[in-house]
Amino acid sequence: MDAVDYPSKRRVNKRPVPRMGGVAMAAGIAVALLVEVAGEYFLGWAGFYITDDGGTVNHAGVMCGLLFIVCVGAMDDVYSLKPGVKFGGQLLGATIIATSGLLLSSIANPLGRGFIEFGWMSYPITVLYLVCFMNVINLIDGLDGLAAGITDIAAFFLFLIAYGRGMEETAMLSIVLLGVTLAFLRYNFAPASIFMGDSGSLLLGAMLGVISLMGVMRSPTVIVLAVPLVIAAIPIADTAAAIARRLYHHKPIQQADRKHLHHMLLRKGYGVRKSVVIVYAWTALLGVGAWVMSTSHGVAVWAMILVLLMGSFLILWKLGIFDQVLRHHYHGRHTRQEDKPKWYGRHGR
Repeated sequence: MDAVDYPSKRRVNKRPVPRMGGVAMAAGIAVALLVEVAGEYFLGWAGFYITDDGGTVNHAGVMCGLLFIVCVGAMDDVYSLKPGVKFGGQLLGATIIATSGLLLSSIANPLGRGFIEFGWMSYPITVLYLVCFMNVINLIDGLDGLAAGITDIAAFFLFLIAYGRGMEETAMLSIVLLGVTLAFLRYNFAPASIFMGDSGSLLLGAMLGVISLMGVMRSPTVIVLAVPLVIAAIPIADTAAAIARRLYHHKPIQQADRKHLHHMLLRKGYGVRKSVVIVYAWTALLGVGAWVMSTSHGVAVWAMILVLLMGSFLILWKLGIFDQVLRHHYHGRHTRQEDKPKWYGRHGR
């Protein structure tokens, strides 16, 4: 089908590598859920699908939405869809999930008692939330094993937090996602023999969004909503920086570049494996912080957020990322040598 990533200036791989590995991950998730359904139906397991006690979520509809998202990604892996078409597919898949009852419909009031109800706005908010998760994983998928590893670590900490709070379905979906990404990393870690493609990155992003929404529906507190955002802070921040960067330079948001965090780590000479492990360790640090936040209250939560922010700033500074950002900024804005700062160097880089 020619679903292959060929070497190019923008790509890291030096040889053709097949993509569309997301189809395999989708199959793994499907098998795990079929086992759960079979156990509930034939063995009397207390569960979520056959023996559900009148929940508001249409699980079959959610799975259809996820399957549609995988199909959109697979089509992009083969045919390289136009950005507008792919974005429309993401919106439609997220809409299917939202209309299946999995909604961010309310959240506990962080400033007082009661809940903040979103009403009809819960539908566009949920769709936007899911689409954002899809794209942050899609954009961070630039090195062998990077997106799969980040999702793996996020799923592990989401499992710990959900299990600790008694959110059984959220914990089950988290451990399924953990197993799928671990299995895929066997073939995706550098040097990768297969890439996940958009079929995989969109699926992983959508799964993280679905799992976090399941958690919010079972425990609609601000901390439950904040936890997945903290764990996924690296791809979220990287995506936000990419959008801001492209808008600043008057370029299309979807236009690819080599200024993501993992590209900067490569330029610092860390290599593919070391760059990926650095991001893994950073994500694990955020995961530990999110887990501590989930067991804390009041001032302790804000103190942990401050610690994570300071720790992340220190990591970026130690890695020399700020220096690279400033160098690229001045390279684009200054033309005369006397306008450049002293640290800029004789050769402009």
